[in-house]
Amino acid sequence: MRFLIVSLFINIFIFGVSYSQPEKKEIDKEIKKLEKLRTEVQNLIKRNEEILKKIEEEKSKLEKERKEFEKYVKEVEDERYKKLAKVFEKMEPELAGQKISNMEDPKKAAYIIFNMKERSAGEVLNYVSPDMVNQITKILTDIKKNAK
Repeated sequence: MRFLIVSLFINIFIFGVSYSQPEKKEIDKEIKKLEKLRTEVQNLIKRNEEILKKIEEEKSKLEKERKEFEKYVKEVEDERYKKLAKVFEKMEPELAGQKISNMEDPKKAAYIIFNMKERSAGEVLNYVSPDMVNQITKILTDIKKNAK
């Protein structure tokens, strides 16, 4: 667009090209069309910038809601593990150890042990399989590192 306008002005002013009246009218028409197109493009840019701003606001709002949701899920999980720990504390240590040894996810077992009283956890771990104890110990070490 600018190129056309500039080239027309260069032809008119620098080279001293004289145009007849019909040619001048045609050039003026083209200039008006180009100016109209320029304003339309500027309006489109403004609208798109507004839309982009709204999208960014929604994105930040969604990110905030996601963080709040993750926090809520963590709180629910923590509460669940605390309740499970109480249940395991009330079991006989041998039975609790067998149950923990049979768990598929050592992370869940570690969180249950983590939420138990130390004395009960020690008694239960005496009856847990050595492989599971090693996995639980690694996870508990990481949990305690992250807590600090």
